[in-house]
Amino acid sequence: MEITWLGTAGFDISTKDSRFLIDPYVSRNLEAEPVQPKKPADLAGADKIFISHGHFDHLMDLPEILAQDPENPARVFCSATAAKTLEKMGVFPARIYRVTRDNTAVRFGQVGARACFGRHIRFDLSLVAATLARVHTRFFHILPLFTGYPCGQVLSWRFSVEGRTIQHLGSAGGPPGGVENLNPADVLMLPLQGHSNICRIAADLVVRLTPRSVIVHHHDNFYPPVSRTVDIAPFVEQVNRQCPDTRIIVPRINIPITL
Repeated sequence: MEITWLGTAGFDISTKDSRFLIDPYVSRNLEAEPVQPKKPADLAGADKIFISHGHFDHLMDLPEILAQDPENPARVFCSATAAKTLEKMGVFPARIYRVTRDNTAVRFGQVGARACFGRHIRFDLSLVAATLARVHTRFFHILPLFTGYPCGQVLSWRFSVEGRTIQHLGSAGGPPGGVENLNPADVLMLPLQGHSNICRIAADLVVRLTPRSVIVHHHDNFYPPVSRTVDIAPFVEQVNRQCPDTRIIVPRINIPITL
């Protein structure tokens, strides 16, 4: 199995008999770091696509990705809100599976997937103020990225692949009933974005879930000036101190991780 980080919360996962995408967003902008040379069309050919929520940096590239495979169409699994956005963007409804119930299960090939209802992290006032200061006069240019892509129900996807469990969080808000509703996983894909104290919040999730490995993501400067690069050193320090047996993987964009 190979796991490739695409930037932001996006992953391309290949197994012996299947390939699937999670939150595939690569279009970014010219100021983004690190640079992502791939285009949405380069992600064609996946069997399934799983979406955590409807924000632009998780959903925007889907129509172009799907348009590349008219003969062998992949299906998208997402919330009803994200589905509505995709339909407005021209995606044929038959290609969309709406997840409307907690613990919805999907199986394809040797891969099992299960959606757990989650919550988006709450942006704190300090982060909002700093973001608005960076955006400044570009506010009205960037505003459609938020108004046109409502979050909707957040889905945390849990995959059973080649004897391992992989838990992907597209946002660090956790499930409504708390992280106790998430079972420990072999690999936790953990986003570090959305709060001034995100390193502490993320490290607390690791302490409570005790995964064997953590793949950090969404810490990149994916769409300046909306975003910024997150210094993950405090997260690494806290996890190493409190969970010394947990392996921290900091992926490089487009470089496969072999498990």
